[in-house]
Amino acid sequence: MEATTVASRASQTPRLEDDPLVRGFGRFAADAPLPGQAYAYFVRSPRAFADVRAIDAAAARAAPGVLAVLTADDMEGIGNVSQHPPLNGRGGTKLIVPHRPALAKTVRHVGEAVAVVIAETPAAAQDAAELVAVDYAERTPIVDLREAVRPGAPQVWPEAPGNVAVDWPGLAPDPEGNAEEVERVIASAKHVARVSVTHQRLVVNSMEPRGATASYDPSAESYFLRCCSQSARALRDGLAPILGIPNQRLRVTTEDVGGAFGLKTGPYPEYLAILVAARKLGRPVHWMSSRAEAFLSDNHARDAFSEVELALDERGKFLALRVRHLGNMGAYIGAVGANIQTVNLTRCLPGMYDIPRIDIGVCCVFTNTTTTAPYRGAGRPEANYMLERVVDEAARVTGIDPVRLRRRNFIKPKQMPYKTAVGTTIDSGEFEALLDKALALADTDGFKKRRREAGKRGKYRGLGISCMLEHAGGFPLEGTALTFPGGEKLVLGLNVQSTGQGHATVFIPMLAQRLGIKPQQIEHRQGDSAMEIAGYASVGSRSAMTVSHALIKTIEAMLAKGKTIAATVLEAADADIEYRDGRFGVVGTDRSISLFELAVRAAELKKCGEIAENLDTKVNAETPLTFPNGSHIAEVEIDPASGALALVGYSAVDDCGNALSPMIVEGQTHGSIAQGLGQAMLEHAIFDNSGGQLITGSFMDYALPRADDLPAFQDALHLVPAKTNPLGVKGAGEAGTTAAIAALMNAVADAIPGGAGAHLDMPVTPEKIWAACRKAGQK
Repeated sequence: MEATTVASRASQTPRLEDDPLVRGFGRFAADAPLPGQAYAYFVRSPRAFADVRAIDAAAARAAPGVLAVLTADDMEGIGNVSQHPPLNGRGGTKLIVPHRPALAKTVRHVGEAVAVVIAETPAAAQDAAELVAVDYAERTPIVDLREAVRPGAPQVWPEAPGNVAVDWPGLAPDPEGNAEEVERVIASAKHVARVSVTHQRLVVNSMEPRGATASYDPSAESYFLRCCSQSARALRDGLAPILGIPNQRLRVTTEDVGGAFGLKTGPYPEYLAILVAARKLGRPVHWMSSRAEAFLSDNHARDAFSEVELALDERGKFLALRVRHLGNMGAYIGAVGANIQTVNLTRCLPGMYDIPRIDIGVCCVFTNTTTTAPYRGAGRPEANYMLERVVDEAARVTGIDPVRLRRRNFIKPKQMPYKTAVGTTIDSGEFEALLDKALALADTDGFKKRRREAGKRGKYRGLGISCMLEHAGGFPLEGTALTFPGGEKLVLGLNVQSTGQGHATVFIPMLAQRLGIKPQQIEHRQGDSAMEIAGYASVGSRSAMTVSHALIKTIEAMLAKGKTIAATVLEAADADIEYRDGRFGVVGTDRSISLFELAVRAAELKKCGEIAENLDTKVNAETPLTFPNGSHIAEVEIDPASGALALVGYSAVDDCGNALSPMIVEGQTHGSIAQGLGQAMLEHAIFDNSGGQLITGSFMDYALPRADDLPAFQDALHLVPAKTNPLGVKGAGEAGTTAAIAALMNAVADAIPGGAGAHLDMPVTPEKIWAACRKAGQK
């Protein structure tokens, strides 16, 4: 198949969302104050693990402008903020989900909120918060993932012995029998490659921190929350049960969102606290996180450890894969937090490779650290990283060229649909052809020459390959709504929230083309739980595939109704009505009526009781998983004298199925690659082991990638349509993050002579690289 090039994408119509945003007319969480709103500021624990013996808020309550100081005692009736789907562990055990309060009486990580001050101004609330005196009885914290499961480690929760939230045996129907078979294969294999890899903790750092405005209507006993989210309905459906009210008594709205990446999906304690405050005070309450608060209280990501073994025969064919994986939940179970390190991770295996036997076991662990939850990739980068590191190690163990070894083990197109050893079914993919295009794009034929030239300058040069396959979707149900407000206007209502993905740019032209109307006649509406459109959040690279499927079904249902109504209006048989170019007409005649005229007539007929439905239509669809894949190649140059790393080239060829908007795919690819490279090269959230303090609590200590850290990306598409949804769409938003970390790390390992860089952990700082280069020079 022909790859789509960067040039062809750059010539497309500009994004529809950008004009108001670049001119400063966006409406973010802090941009729409309600009349008479008060302001909240949270008192947060400086201790990682402690009981709150007492809180003295008298001075704070007496401070100028202060309206109230609320503590845990004021949160009576508020349920568990931790909400998680059921997850079964080994031997029939269940995932342990301890109670997470809105305001804590026992704190289990630094930054957990114990009180909230409500005042007339933000400054008054912050000043008064400093007057709140909290008496803490400290306990011994545990922050390191691997130390937490050792005998004698401090216990975070009494109901979770050994700090284990769940011991998960994988997706195999017979875990014990499967484990025995994999052990037999590994024990008898000609070659076994082994790696241990650390997936360091990350802070999401969205441009717009979290924030929300809450209000309460006592006459209707209903709440309102205006909040930056990834789906107003999904957030509403999560918050209402915690409040102990029916969904209909809470309305959540979202307007523009300054970045999300999974961070802004589920409930947080702060949202519950300000909702309670609004009810108690009888006026709106607004809270906006500071960047310092965000470092401590936003859900963190990754923080896992994997031990991986890959068995091969004498020809280098993969025989079996064994994984033992630890995932740090933090102090609480975050939104789908345990699913990330279990189901999400496992569904990515065996990647592009034909591996007949897989044994995976995962232990989800509690520590006295900030809760972990979805961040771009959410288990996919961990899976691909461990897999591509062990494949490169297998190349070193067997002496087989890394490219040749991968080719030898790819799942072939003729094997599709391919039933994996973990129970998923990969429906489509052309993995070898995709790799060939990536190798050509990266000019790997010229690499030896570039390496020799670098050597003459005293530099090391390395090339790293990452063959990535992930899964997109996760939550199959999604709905769309088409409504006709009058005139020549059509409203497209979506449940999923655009947080930068360009939903209007993608779906408005698609709808306009299928209906034969102008894009300017369509309004994109999102971010209101009151629309009651089914589905989940814009996570897991699911929006394009699930919404496009639902939208096709909604269009079909609306046109089917329209033909029946048009037959009545035009006095013809249903079978004689056709729809073309925005009009319903009688076949073989000049009698017709426009879509918008018919919508007006339908509304009138329904009002008179002559028909049961107008043209407003809402339809749900269930869309199975898809399996985006790609080959990414990084090229690095290292100065062995200083350990300085330069990423001098990055090439990527991806298969996202049929691309609804190649321009949007390009933007998603570039952004996700940058986030993956940030993890590999720079980012690391570090807690002090003794006291549980976040050492990297600001941008002074936590490094994000900047423009000069990254080269100009070379990227192309190799599109193999998915066979599981009508448009053949696969996900695209997380592929770059999933692929990039292994590409970079394998390039570093290739650059440093003698294998001295093969077992470096992320991030590969100059200090680590320098030490590895010294080791290489001593051999």
